[in-house]
Amino acid sequence: MTLRADAPVAPGRVHRFSRAERWVHRTTAVLMGVCVVTASFLYVPEFAELVGRRELVVRIHEWAGLALPVPVLAGLASRAFRADLGHLNRFGPHDRVWLRAALRRDRRRASRPAGKFNAGQKIYAAWIAGAVLVMLGTGLLMWFTHLAPLLWRTSATFVHDWLALTVGVVLAGHIGMALGDPEARRGMRTGSVSPEWAEREHPHWRR
Repeated sequence: MTLRADAPVAPGRVHRFSRAERWVHRTTAVLMGVCVVTASFLYVPEFAELVGRRELVVRIHEWAGLALPVPVLAGLASRAFRADLGHLNRFGPHDRVWLRAALRRDRRRASRPAGKFNAGQKIYAAWIAGAVLVMLGTGLLMWFTHLAPLLWRTSATFVHDWLALTVGVVLAGHIGMALGDPEARRGMRTGSVSPEWAEREHPHWRR
């Protein structure tokens, strides 16, 4: 497998993510974490009792949510980030094979071929991007009450609250998958992975 390194990496390692990509991921993760934590303080009665300044929590939640798209938009200045968005946005024949194996709960490595990103990661990226946009839109309707009639604001609140719960569940799954793959975490932390991991987990990865 021939992989091109865009930046110096340690001997015996394979370049996976640029510094810009890692910062986009970290910044987005922090903002998403702030949104989830503040939302739990606002909506879970047991947590709400722990904070005395609800108005401050609301403002932190609103501004963190408003800032969520900023890291991705800033990341578009990076060629490597734009290239990976292209990888995430394309499904190939091997991705359909991966999905069929996932639906059959077939965990064999050979039955789940992947490029730089597997089909599950591509679906997650598309879903979370769409969810953030919907959360942003519904959140703005809830924040600026004069923008829409009462029926729209009520509907926006319903969608925002239930989608927030779904996002929390999906994020928990994402974190769980990351905890189960130390080398993938190292790739996001340092930008490089071992050749053995790349060949085993992403055999169709070509750069």
